[in-house]
Amino acid sequence: MTTADHFTVADSAEDPEAEIWFAEPAGFTAVPLDALLPAPDSPAAEELRSALDPFLRSAPDELARQRFIDRYAQGRRLLGALREEGTVHCSIGLHRDDVGEGVGRDGSPLLSFFTVSWRATAVAPRAVTAARAVSGLGAGALIEYAELSCGPATFSESVQSPAAVEGLPRTPLAQFRAHLPHPDCKRLAVLTLSTAAVGHREQYRVILRRIAALTSFEDPWALRSATG
Repeated sequence: MTTADHFTVADSAEDPEAEIWFAEPAGFTAVPLDALLPAPDSPAAEELRSALDPFLRSAPDELARQRFIDRYAQGRRLLGALREEGTVHCSIGLHRDDVGEGVGRDGSPLLSFFTVSWRATAVAPRAVTAARAVSGLGAGALIEYAELSCGPATFSESVQSPAAVEGLPRTPLAQFRAHLPHPDCKRLAVLTLSTAAVGHREQYRVILRRIAALTSFEDPWALRSATG
């Protein structure tokens, strides 16, 4: 799998209410949480209804239309649950499998899901908070401590198998997390990258490390202006 070394600056980088800045490699597409979860009866909700209307009208029949509505509702419930857990950003990764050509490859794209979430923590030195973030993980988890440009951090990695559900495969899921304590010592930013492509753990591990290494709790554009 290949990711480019260049980045595109999103408009959110200059959001005056932003509290964390990070960069994603090529292949990730942000899911517009605010646009998909607008307040009821708000102008944004009306805009969303207007945007969905062409899709509903283009459905070939009522059954297809209802299926779209059901899946859309399921997606909104999932995003709503993520937001309730403190998620402020999520994106879907799509990469081409170009590692180990000819060895067990079927040409399928590699999918992943990336989120940024906030967790409230007890007031403590940042290094202590970073250590506490991984203290309760199971014996099978891989843990690493690092000093990044944004401060102390811990990385954790695990492979989980979902509970058995009739009709659904028990596909293992690899999860990579970076735990970054905020300078106010009261909260923790958690970067999570999940994928069913367990055979590509090394590549996804590198992706999360790159994102974490470029993460900042200070506005990089303000700093650039201040230094001329």
